[in-house]
Amino acid sequence: MPFENPLALAALLSVIPLIIIYMLRPRPTVLAIPSLMFVLKLERERKRVYASLTKIVRDPLFLIQLLMLVLLSIGAAGYYYTSQEPLSGEHTVLVLDTSASMQVDSRFDDAVKIADGYVSKKNSIILASDTPLLALDGGDASSAKNILNKVNPGAGTADLSAAITTGMRSLSTEGGRIIVISDFTNYKGDDPVASKNLAESYGISVNFVKVGSPANNIGIINGWIEATDGKYGYTGVIKNYKDHSESVKIETGRGTSGNSSTSFSLDVPAGGTKQFTLENLGPGITTVQLDVKDSLPVDNKAYISIPETSNQRILYVTDNGKLPSKTALSLLPNSNLTVSKSVPDMLDNYTLVVLAQKKTPIGNSSVERIESYVRNGGNAVFIVSGALVPEKTDVDLLKILPVKPLKLDNDENGLGVKEVLKSSITTDIRSDEISVRKYLNATERTGSTTLVALDNGVPLLSYWQVGKGTVFYMGLSDELGEDSWNNFHNLPEYPVFWIKLVQWLGGTGDISEYNLNTGTLNSLSKTEEIRTPSKTFTSNRILFDEAGIYELSGKKIAVNLYNDRESNTTVDASELIKRAVAEDGPKIVKEDSYTAKNDITDYLIGFMFLFILLEILIVRQRGEL
Repeated sequence: MPFENPLALAALLSVIPLIIIYMLRPRPTVLAIPSLMFVLKLERERKRVYASLTKIVRDPLFLIQLLMLVLLSIGAAGYYYTSQEPLSGEHTVLVLDTSASMQVDSRFDDAVKIADGYVSKKNSIILASDTPLLALDGGDASSAKNILNKVNPGAGTADLSAAITTGMRSLSTEGGRIIVISDFTNYKGDDPVASKNLAESYGISVNFVKVGSPANNIGIINGWIEATDGKYGYTGVIKNYKDHSESVKIETGRGTSGNSSTSFSLDVPAGGTKQFTLENLGPGITTVQLDVKDSLPVDNKAYISIPETSNQRILYVTDNGKLPSKTALSLLPNSNLTVSKSVPDMLDNYTLVVLAQKKTPIGNSSVERIESYVRNGGNAVFIVSGALVPEKTDVDLLKILPVKPLKLDNDENGLGVKEVLKSSITTDIRSDEISVRKYLNATERTGSTTLVALDNGVPLLSYWQVGKGTVFYMGLSDELGEDSWNNFHNLPEYPVFWIKLVQWLGGTGDISEYNLNTGTLNSLSKTEEIRTPSKTFTSNRILFDEAGIYELSGKKIAVNLYNDRESNTTVDASELIKRAVAEDGPKIVKEDSYTAKNDITDYLIGFMFLFILLEILIVRQRGEL
């Protein structure tokens, strides 16, 4: 039966009391009458009963109240009827490309105008970028137009296939149509034509609407930062998409506003690229601006972020003047290295203290100053040597080390090294190339963290918190010559290790964490305020889909397009459109109709109101109201 709640039909029994009420009459009075009159009266009574029943049936109030009880019972039972409905186009899904190339000339404005013309009774809007965004789900025409008036293109790459798949889910029940509006010059993910064919095989109409035409462009398509000569340097790549060579003026500036400080020019050949280099970049934001007139402005500017805290003040304490660790630290970008033979009285001016004593143990008074410095938020690195064996080391110093030294051990054949815990500090260390012949046998302390250890489990790189600061144990000695303990300092990644270690201890992290490409998706450890180039919001997840400076977790992150295919505005996408049309045809594998469940409750409520009004009119006409 087509009822949601068939048991509610028991309410139809309420009709019986209604009939009884209308049939009740006063009891007859007993009188003594002649027999003939009794017989005649009995006949009259029989006719009166039939007349009474006829009167009940003809009473309009009875009929109205009877119908109201029946309708209430049917409504409570949830009556519905089913029908086969065609998959209609009343629900329209608008897929709007918001990638960087849509910023060319008036492409995005044209796309919005076209989308506005496809708005129907029911609409969904999907913004196609690196990750599809469902901006409207089944809204009316007014809501759709309101969304279209607010959206803007980003600086990512559109995943059109994923956007079409998202649209298919929105239309999976009732069907409809998907309108994809894009320049189709570039896309990520699967082939959008294949996704179009899949959607159409399920009875969903998909139309590709192309906007824009080929245009000229010159842009910065790549850039990277390297540490050179103790400073950060930037290398950028400019590409000319025009059919003739171009002299490009490049202006560099400081801060997000990019006020020009220096400028120079490069001759970039037609269809070719040219590199340029900026040296000695200081902490903060540096901008690079191309002084050109072209169709795509987003790739004419690049942002470079050097952490403000990267200017490290390092104290290096040693009794040996020639050590690889000292050389590596002296080459750190944006750092100031001070070398001393002893621990000075004041350590507060230093962001990091490295203790590399080889023969002379650290004295008691020096240990007290180091411990006080670390507990107040300083960072200390102890490089292993014979001066750290228990019999030569102050007891108080042993207490602040993250490992417990035991004795010096040797292995003539050399021991291997293994990474215990992945970290940005050890990312570039090729542990299979390190061989350790001499080491300080030690055990890990409770509460410390070991990153790298020997094959026999002896910790080599360990750290822990002491008060507000960090103590790091470097178990790979950097002594040279015949007394060398290992070969780590001979490997090319040794200076890189020190760069990463100093950055990590300084809280800055790797320089790559401050310079990202558009389309990068990051999850944060907690929900926090995020400031993008255009807005501020709170989230624990961020998609970097704009070029510019982002601020989060106390960091200023530079985000750039750096995408050769998005910058290539000369593509007209005719081949893709032809392929999409050529592959149209009868591909339906799913029925073109669906079984609709039609509820009549709203109609029943309407009839009930009409019956109530009719009953009031009848009662009033009889003079009973």
